[in-house]
Amino acid sequence: MKKFTSVYLLLLAFCLCGCQSNTMSSDTQFILDTVATITANSDVIDGAFELCRNYEERLSRTKKESDIYRLNLSDGFTETDEETLKIIERSVYYGKLSSGKFDITVMPVSSLWDFNNQIIPSKNEIAEALKNVDYEAIEILDNKVNLNGKKIDLGGIAKGYIADKVKEYLTKNGATKGIINLGGNVIVFGDEYEVGIQKPFSDEISATLKLKNKAIVTSGIYQRYIKDKDKIYHHIIDPDTGYGVENELASVTVIGDCSMDCDALSTVCMLVGTQKAKEIIKNTPNTEAVFIDRDGNLELTDGLYFKNDYLYLK
Repeated sequence: MKKFTSVYLLLLAFCLCGCQSNTMSSDTQFILDTVATITANSDVIDGAFELCRNYEERLSRTKKESDIYRLNLSDGFTETDEETLKIIERSVYYGKLSSGKFDITVMPVSSLWDFNNQIIPSKNEIAEALKNVDYEAIEILDNKVNLNGKKIDLGGIAKGYIADKVKEYLTKNGATKGIINLGGNVIVFGDEYEVGIQKPFSDEISATLKLKNKAIVTSGIYQRYIKDKDKIYHHIIDPDTGYGVENELASVTVIGDCSMDCDALSTVCMLVGTQKAKEIIKNTPNTEAVFIDRDGNLELTDGLYFKNDYLYLK
């Protein structure tokens, strides 16, 4: 999982009704290391972005005043903010659900990969960093966390949590419809919207969902990667190898009620592969997924169906 925005959800959202009303407000800002757009029939859009900034200050592993930065330097049990603790607990849950594939202690490995400057770490560097990866070392006691020398990165789950909190903030302040798109972590509420799922390694749309009151999150190997000859090294790191996970999948889009869970699940599904992922989604209430393999073929979970070229929830 990459720094803070490990799941770029390259989704496009369009309102089917109401968004052209004069009551709608919208703004786009660069925040959470990505381009984010918030649209709602509310006058508190600026406050929603300020909320994002506050969470970034709290949850970023690189900001020296953040909870995560402080935890990564801690020794023994350390008192932790209630919301940070909630995200860590949920991360450990997904670590167990994925048999260790979703691992927030992978930070020593993921931080070696420089996708901006296209730098591939050496095998020796990866092997050494892997010695410090083990989510099971995390201990939680009341409101305290002991990392036991590990270092964590909440990049595979935090942005989903923030999206949920932005929706909560907007609705508490009177918004009844809108779109929250935090770099692709999308929540639509109030009206029915079209949400396009990007075709991997293309500007085209593979499928378009029609949804209302749902969170939609995509993880894919095409979002951040280094290409060396014919080999692609992508950012969804397998904690067993230290390299981008190797399986048949190019992307997974998860649809559900909670953006935090969709965020984590989209990464989990990418890491475990299609068959195991389908089993996990089947056993997760009110959750569906769209799988796209490396040949561009789509596979849907049982709660989705095509009608007139659109995807709907059953």
